[in-house]
Amino acid sequence: MAGQPFTDDEYAFLRHVRFGELPPGVRPEERVELTETEARGDRPEPYDDPVQWHLRHGA
Repeated sequence: MAGQPFTDDEYAFLRHVRFGELPPGVRPEERVELTETEARGDRPEPYDDPVQWHLRHGA
């Protein structure tokens, strides 16, 4: 059963029903520049040992 694809307005309505009202956008004067001063804690340090590389990637 193939129906008509949704229009942009219908998609907008469905997004509003699912997620509600979006918060207001951040104004340019409210933005701040981020700088990283420490290593990221969410990623491991790069490790360039070829043996370890082969073990990790199944080569």
